[in-house]
Amino acid sequence: MMQRQPVLTRWAPFAAAVLFAAIILLRAGTSPVDLLRYAAYAGLAVILPGTLVYRSLRGRAMTLAEDLAMGAAVGLVLELAAWAVFSALDVRGAVWLWPALVVVVFAAVPRLRRHWRGGEYVAVPLGWSWTVAGVVAFFTAYLAAVFIDRNPILPPSERTLQYIDLPYQLSLAGMAKHTFPPELPQVAGEPLHYHWFAYVHMAMTSMVGGIDLPVVALRFAVPGLCALAIVLTAVVGWRVSGRPYVGAVAAVLFFGVGEFNFTHPVTMPFGTQATFVIWHGISMTYSWVLLIAAIAPLAAIVASVGEGAARRALGRDPFTALNVKRVPLHAWGLAALLLLGSSGAKGSSLPVIGMALAITAAVLLIARRRIPWPVVVAGALTAAAQLAATAVLYRFQTYGLEFGPLHGLARHWDAGVESGGAGILTIVAVWVAFLLNMLLRTAGIVPLVWLQRGRLSPVQLFLVAGAVAGPALYLLLRQPGGANEYFTRAGFAFGVLASAWGYALVWDRARLGVRGRRALAAGTVAFAGLLVVLQLRYAGPAPASRGMGALLPLLAWAGVLAAAGVLAAGVWLAVRSRRPGLRGAGPLVLLTAVLVAGAPGLVMDAYKSIQAPNGGAYVNIPMPKSRVEAARWVRDHSDPTDILATNVHCLGYWGDLCDSRSFWLSAYSERRVLVEGWGFAPRQATGMRPFWDPTKLAVNDGAITNTTEADIAQLRRYSVRWIVVDRSVSAESPQLASYAMKRFDNGRLAVYELG
Repeated sequence: MMQRQPVLTRWAPFAAAVLFAAIILLRAGTSPVDLLRYAAYAGLAVILPGTLVYRSLRGRAMTLAEDLAMGAAVGLVLELAAWAVFSALDVRGAVWLWPALVVVVFAAVPRLRRHWRGGEYVAVPLGWSWTVAGVVAFFTAYLAAVFIDRNPILPPSERTLQYIDLPYQLSLAGMAKHTFPPELPQVAGEPLHYHWFAYVHMAMTSMVGGIDLPVVALRFAVPGLCALAIVLTAVVGWRVSGRPYVGAVAAVLFFGVGEFNFTHPVTMPFGTQATFVIWHGISMTYSWVLLIAAIAPLAAIVASVGEGAARRALGRDPFTALNVKRVPLHAWGLAALLLLGSSGAKGSSLPVIGMALAITAAVLLIARRRIPWPVVVAGALTAAAQLAATAVLYRFQTYGLEFGPLHGLARHWDAGVESGGAGILTIVAVWVAFLLNMLLRTAGIVPLVWLQRGRLSPVQLFLVAGAVAGPALYLLLRQPGGANEYFTRAGFAFGVLASAWGYALVWDRARLGVRGRRALAAGTVAFAGLLVVLQLRYAGPAPASRGMGALLPLLAWAGVLAAAGVLAAGVWLAVRSRRPGLRGAGPLVLLTAVLVAGAPGLVMDAYKSIQAPNGGAYVNIPMPKSRVEAARWVRDHSDPTDILATNVHCLGYWGDLCDSRSFWLSAYSERRVLVEGWGFAPRQATGMRPFWDPTKLAVNDGAITNTTEADIAQLRRYSVRWIVVDRSVSAESPQLASYAMKRFDNGRLAVYELG
């Protein structure tokens, strides 16, 4: 039995990770008071009520880390329900009471009081704790380099830049604070058929925690959700496999290693997994939290169809009692809760889960010649959640997603063939590049299948099916903005768990002693460091060409590493004959090298961002201090139901077409705008188009720049109360002052109030 460590030793990893994150945030200008408020909100309004409910659903206890991490995921779902109830009743001012309601119930009901005590926990290996804490610290440092340090909470000057999607996300959170159900902030009255649950979390953090919304968006939400996703990966990996270090290795693969590539600055020929996307779209991070958590009860359901040996191997699973075939009701309840939360977190989550369950059910049916009813029912539950989301949240809006087999790869080989490349060789090269670039960290799936001769347990089958389902959906579908890449990212959550499990099997076969383990750890760190140094020194600029030209650096680097691997294998075989202790360790060393080959990815991305100006290394737009100042003045002097009008709609023009991705006013005012930017509206998602209601747009602009009584009367009929004019776009008409009172003027921006 594992010896229990002293209290200070056990809590040291957690304390170190929290202290490191706090230092990162404080040095980026975060107020200590806001930091304490966020900690209080996360602990008392998310983790505490969520953990109490989770304990009532989980069955047997495992670890405190699991209770708190899974409890936080459950708390996020409860937060959604609380927001919906208090918003529907129009009592948002009392929404801070919802955690107290849960606490009171668990304190008052005798059968629920026992859940204040966690139960008898399993001892946590200290190496597991430090590994997870190290990944949290590393990824927080990465976020500091690419996101936190690049974006001030509020613009300090007229030259401030900001990544283009950040104000849009802020505007959605502002809508969630004041409108139920949320509307499209940039076009008042336009429904928001979108995955907006993450922005409810931001809104609730602001409302209940008493924290300014830009602080939530640009300081707390992203690193907080990332840290939770890392811990969840570690505890779920442990739980579904019964091996602590499966979870720890999965967390390293997920958030410690980047995409395999060899360019400087880093390129993204097929998208990314955690690089970049983790902060530019908080809905992905938020959805991962719920998806990873959902894997746990779904794995317990799948495990119930295993034969005796398979169930005994999963006997530590807190959902499934040893040698009990029937799934406890609490597993179904937790699965349903997390599936519903996932439904509006990201549109890519449930299709991947459903496809994973369908593949699992089909394989089990063929192999055992009987219907695996628990898996079928779980699939039906997933399908029901997906149907409800499609009908209620998305209203069957697809954002241009359609059937388009191999579209993500064809654009590369088409360009290669057009430039004179051999057809079949080009296609093979693109496939190899895709697998190396996006899926190298899931290489542990190969030994997982190989060492068991294809006889996977139901849970292993479920994880592998999910790892396959994500890329399969990406390759089957296409979307004008590349949103089909999110299916790959959802499948990646399954893939790293399965890969880490395969790594554990190879580890077992190696039977390393203490010295061997230390040597492997030191060698892994040294190898990863060498790869980083080599890329920083020798990686060339990103290729300007598309197609094969963009993939050649990646393929050439893979060839170099493969040649070095062959040479190292020859040396290994020669040395092994003289050092019998090395026998059996070769496959482990090789797999370790393969899995960490993408180690430079996150470092290169951080280095790229550090070299970039304020705003970061990606698509930035101006976010002048004067604009934000005017918008926040409106927020502080208007009612949440007020509607604004503005003359700012376009970032620029492509010919006669307006790039209508202007979101700053709705973002920082937390108010709806009659017509601001329409580029992200669902009905415009298939490309750049003129505004669908030219009459409304003409009235909006005419009332500002060529004011007439008729236009002003029409604005009043549209319920507009405030007019925000940016004179750098067009000056207001002198007649505007006859119909509206100027309330704010900073030279560039003026704000008028309609009587």
